[in-house]
Amino acid sequence: MIIDELLKTVNTHVPFNTAESWDNVGLLIGDKANKVTGILTALDCTEEIVDEAIKKGYNTIICHHPLIFKGIKNITQQDGYGLIIRKLIQHDVNLIALHTNLDVHPQGVNAMLSNKLGLKEQQILNPETISYYKVQVFIPEENLNNFKDALSEAGVAQEGDYQYCFFESKGTGQFKPVDNANPHIGEKNQIAHVDEYKLEFMIEHQQRSLTQDLITQHHPYETPVYDFIELKKQAGYGLGMIGKLSEAMTARKFVDHAKSQLKMPSVRFSGDINANIETVAIIGGSGIGFEYTAKQKGADIFVTGDIKHHDALDAKIAGVNLLDINHYSEYVMREGLCQLLEDWLNTESKYFNIEASVINTDPFEYL
Repeated sequence: MIIDELLKTVNTHVPFNTAESWDNVGLLIGDKANKVTGILTALDCTEEIVDEAIKKGYNTIICHHPLIFKGIKNITQQDGYGLIIRKLIQHDVNLIALHTNLDVHPQGVNAMLSNKLGLKEQQILNPETISYYKVQVFIPEENLNNFKDALSEAGVAQEGDYQYCFFESKGTGQFKPVDNANPHIGEKNQIAHVDEYKLEFMIEHQQRSLTQDLITQHHPYETPVYDFIELKKQAGYGLGMIGKLSEAMTARKFVDHAKSQLKMPSVRFSGDINANIETVAIIGGSGIGFEYTAKQKGADIFVTGDIKHHDALDAKIAGVNLLDINHYSEYVMREGLCQLLEDWLNTESKYFNIEASVINTDPFEYL
């Protein structure tokens, strides 16, 4: 398997276009033509992580946090990030980032954290809403099948794993060519009646221009009639998870439970330490801003990282319990992503190992 094939497989399951617009995901460093010799998963790409991959003979690192993110102005041997980038290039190691697209994946980072906490009946906390178009085109019966074939071959009218998704209804079209018209059917100044079909299908929001070009190119009429109707629907992905513990416990006991399950040496709690905790909402990394959504959806506690003083104080006054498990808690994605990759790449053509890094990249020491 080459890097390009790996990227296409990953994109099928964790689409890069589901990442936030400010994010930087996909192949950050490497060559799409390189053959994969092994994959190392990691939370961060540090020099130690690169050394670990080189030592194992793995030429591909898939990390959660993008190495190239804030805008690197130079790459030198003395500069921290420059040193890492130089080493990756010198040893022909490919670097792929799956960041916010892995955050919103239904089996991604937040599901991995929820599984560690033993949450049942998991649901996405904040499902994404996506826009799409319903298209309807009116076309003569004799041109219908060729027209559908052309649309389908271009990747239009697909729903998940289903292609050629059309609905057609028969009717009678009528028109009168005048002036400089050059009609495909009918004669000038005469009303023509034609057996036509109304063809309906769905397209992704970004396929509008492509679809319009295809209609113009493949429709037999000089002036085809078509509509794009913009609609919205809830996506099957989104940020955060909410679920229930197998049995209720006090906030104090839940804090100990979270520390134990996530192997965190230190956490911070804000709220009523004696509160009864049964429903838990979680967003890994930095999820402040969704604590009130969690409360509205019935969460007894909101678990995230990087909580600031004033946010914690505001939540406490509002009666919202918070647990800060710090940003590094996302390390659970190393093993979780390994399992997902094994499932996605479980083919006879895979002749390489997939392994989670064992290196702790938490920048903090807990004293």
